[in-house]
Amino acid sequence: MKIQFYFTILFSLILFSCGKEENKKENGKLYIVATTGMIKDAVANITGDLATVEGLMGPGVDPHLYKPTPGDLSKLRQADVVFYNGLHLEGKMVEVFEKYAREKPVFPVSEGISKDKLKAPDDGAQAYDPHIWFDVSLWKAAVNQISKKLIEFDPDHKSVYQKNTETYLAKLSELDNWVKTEIQKIPENGRVLITAHDAFGYFGLAYDIQVKGLQGISTVSEFGLRDVTELVNFISSRKIKAVFVETSVPSKSLEKVVAGCKENGHEVKIGGTLFSDAMGEEGTEEGTYIGMVKSNVNAIVSSLK
Repeated sequence: MKIQFYFTILFSLILFSCGKEENKKENGKLYIVATTGMIKDAVANITGDLATVEGLMGPGVDPHLYKPTPGDLSKLRQADVVFYNGLHLEGKMVEVFEKYAREKPVFPVSEGISKDKLKAPDDGAQAYDPHIWFDVSLWKAAVNQISKKLIEFDPDHKSVYQKNTETYLAKLSELDNWVKTEIQKIPENGRVLITAHDAFGYFGLAYDIQVKGLQGISTVSEFGLRDVTELVNFISSRKIKAVFVETSVPSKSLEKVVAGCKENGHEVKIGGTLFSDAMGEEGTEEGTYIGMVKSNVNAIVSSLK
């Protein structure tokens, strides 16, 4: 009886897989899988109606700790093309990408950025900071990389990809200039961004704001009492007005910092919740890359100026 049950399940899975492939052929669209919401949004802007684009990591998901589900593996198996960030952002999926790269196009979008523009970690680790999307100019290079790989894979639609890429890049250039203008509204001595983990390094370099995180560039790293104490002392001495929690990182860590500042005689508030490693809900402004960046900047400026 058990054997019959297992054969039924296996047969159903085969039918589902075949149905998916047939559906792709009928609608004529590519089926593209992206890991993060930021990459999914970029691919969707470039492909338009030419592809169905699915993301693996939704709102509030921490890519540093993410492990693929059976459903994810099914999507990756059926995908025509796969895009991921690289630079060890999706650290627990490296072997999965290596496996599927032997069967189909699997591309890290960070390969479009020259190494001299990547930020090496302050702790001496042998890895670059993977949070490239926080510098809009760097993200433009990642977008160009996506466009380049799509054209190589699907040259018949080169003109469409190029036109859509140009349109999206123009919007990103506007966004980049807007962020620079907004951050300058914060008084220079208060231009310090304190977050749960060190995800905003590229943001700080690009937009002239000092950045400090309680944890390192990966949430895999632990923080201790010494880290909390050092951050509390820094915030208190600089009279920083606000610190920021992140949607993909538990807020308890920074709540300890706020409590420590209060014991030090300095009142610091939670300035808001920033989108760091994941975007907002699909269908909202924050569920797009441009909307996410604007939401973050508005929260930072309103709390620190």
